[in-house]
Amino acid sequence: MIVEHRTYTFRPGTVDGWLKKYETEGLPIQKRHLGRFIGLFVSEIGALHTTVLIWSYDGLADREARRAAMYADPEWQSFISGVWSLNAIQSQNVMIMNPATFSPGA
Repeated sequence: MIVEHRTYTFRPGTVDGWLKKYETEGLPIQKRHLGRFIGLFVSEIGALHTTVLIWSYDGLADREARRAAMYADPEWQSFISGVWSLNAIQSQNVMIMNPATFSPGA
């Protein structure tokens, strides 16, 4: 198992609009393709205007196949075009993490 940890930093005042669009449009598409949604978290203290998305996969090949299928989906392409037009995301950081041997799911 691996975990994909995606951190997005937004322009001030744009997180709520992105969250609404993601919840109603993007997340349902991703759940169809990516499977194991661990969660989406919004910063409250510290680096504000930040969200973290976490997905779990069987391994890198599983992630690659699932994301390729998602990118081929016209609904996802439409959603992504709409997200970029929001001009909300300032930066993105993606980490692929392996569980420690004593971690659940390892």
